[in-house]
Amino acid sequence: MNQSKQIQKLIVLGAGESGVGTALLGQSKGYDVFVSDFGIIGSEYKKVLEENKIEFEEGRHNESKIMQADIVVKSPGIPDKVTIVEKLIENSVPVISEIEFAASYTDAKIIGITGSNGKTTTTMLVGHVLNSEKEKVSVAGNIGDSFAKEVLKNEAKTYVLELSSFQLDGVTNFRPKIAVLTNLSPDHLDRYDYDYDKYVSSKFRLVMNQTEEDFFIYDADDEKIQEYLNNNKIHSKLIPFSLEKQLVKGTYLKNNQIMMNLYDSEEVLMDKGALSLKGNHNAKNAMAAATVAKLVGIRKQTIRESLSNFKGVAHRLEQVLKINNVQYINDSKATNVNAAYYALEAVKSPIVWIVGGVDKGNDYSELFGLVNEKVKAIICLGVDNEPIVKAFKNCVSILTETQSMSEAVKMAYKIAERNESVLLSPCCASFDLFKNYEDRGDQFKEGVRRL
Repeated sequence: MNQSKQIQKLIVLGAGESGVGTALLGQSKGYDVFVSDFGIIGSEYKKVLEENKIEFEEGRHNESKIMQADIVVKSPGIPDKVTIVEKLIENSVPVISEIEFAASYTDAKIIGITGSNGKTTTTMLVGHVLNSEKEKVSVAGNIGDSFAKEVLKNEAKTYVLELSSFQLDGVTNFRPKIAVLTNLSPDHLDRYDYDYDKYVSSKFRLVMNQTEEDFFIYDADDEKIQEYLNNNKIHSKLIPFSLEKQLVKGTYLKNNQIMMNLYDSEEVLMDKGALSLKGNHNAKNAMAAATVAKLVGIRKQTIRESLSNFKGVAHRLEQVLKINNVQYINDSKATNVNAAYYALEAVKSPIVWIVGGVDKGNDYSELFGLVNEKVKAIICLGVDNEPIVKAFKNCVSILTETQSMSEAVKMAYKIAERNESVLLSPCCASFDLFKNYEDRGDQFKEGVRRL
């Protein structure tokens, strides 16, 4: 975005975390800001807009006012196919994301992290390691405060951003110094015309503006990533990580030791067993985080200590309680098949699996082997459980349905026996019965505590 040309009228569509952050940053840069939300604005965000005397509307989009915009920042939850967005694009009004807008107002180092799974854990890990040694590190984006709000504070020298495909869809010039792609698996296909390649292309927007001075860290074991790299030119320095092969350059496993070779000399980082987060998927998240840390100059000892004392992310394989020798595990953040696969793989005991929600075009077949091997019973939790029932009816002898979390937890309590686990790993979005995946996970934890 060319900042030399002052754009007067900024319209912000959506008044959630990213929208309100954008409005505040825009106001501070001298824009005439108007915020429009087709839904009802949350009371905490409305209060911020009122206190800062930012004009807004809710429950509608005033088309004549919006069409006067010089630039529009669209919240990531709003699809491009919404009528007002289509009209703006037809009229050649720039429609960008908050990430694009905020990035144009900082010269700080940006580390951008995306992926179908593991991006939150990896982002938090990177923030944890960097905060142990670096000054003024801000973790933002798809978690915590919005990037725009953090840029407005103007305190950070490094931003660690978790970025969803929806956020990346609205970038044009955004260029992170270090980009991380944790993995790829089909997700949000309802937003991408059920075309997996469109979703993959969206993720790779993270690196499209990088140059040979920048770095791209990725999972070398991921076939879809490798396929894309084979067919598309990436200009940044490629640094892979792998659990399956020893790499000439990158981060990899050798005799159960995590090894790094970034500067033409192999060195041992740490024993895989010393990682605080268990499971192969978390070993990969740790490898990605360690690679970022090494590139920004964090000492090996600090990286090792940080990866061994990290406490984990809420709603991601979160151990809740053990009752009658049954472990209850909250993995509410598993909103797609790949994430549920990791969870089922990580749990070593027989499983009573609570699964279901809004199906985003899931193919459950890759779970059949793990379900046959590990799952004792399935409790379906959703408004429409038919896809789950149809997929797994021949895999387990106990399959039951419910439409409330408290009922699901009670059922699990009756079914589970000593030395087994109750796993909430829904494999689906949460919007049919819950506000979001956090609400779903919190209700699970509350239900377990009431047993």
